[in-house]
Amino acid sequence: MQHIHGGTQGTCPTAAADQNGDGFVSTTDGVPFYGGILTTLTTSGPTGPDEGLNLALAGQGGSYTIERTFEMNQATQDTLKAGTAVVVVHGVDPLTATGDEGGFNSISDISPDLSVGVTSPALCGALVAQQVGAMPRGGAGTGVANTGNTGNTDGGLTTLGGGMILAAASGGACVARRRSS
Repeated sequence: MQHIHGGTQGTCPTAAADQNGDGFVSTTDGVPFYGGILTTLTTSGPTGPDEGLNLALAGQGGSYTIERTFEMNQATQDTLKAGTAVVVVHGVDPLTATGDEGGFNSISDISPDLSVGVTSPALCGALVAQQVGAMPRGGAGTGVANTGNTGNTDGGLTTLGGGMILAAASGGACVARRRSS
């Protein structure tokens, strides 16, 4: 599952956000940093916050591509303009997950039907609104800042390895592309 979150600090949590010491920064642990779901980045269909846990619309498997154009809701547009929008990809790799006594398979803090490993943030990056056609400012991202937290990163959008392109247009259109392998 992947979402645009916002409305709080506009940052990504570090390992220090793990409030119960289970080795995972759960979604609840991350919300004070990145906020609630504003837009769900789905493979098809609706993109609203209500689709946040809809696994049928989330990209799944060892490799998948999502390429969509959709209209962003006003809350997402406002958060982008305010500089507090964050993209979060949920679902940590159980082969690399650490935690006490199988914490990966514990019941999620946000859904009794899912595990904490499925709903925990795996990748995170702050978003910057940019007018379509405008040239980016600043230097190119050259790497990923690892916080030591089960795959979480706290760099910019390039923390997704260039695999996600998210552009905010002045009219509220959004192009989302994610390739995972």
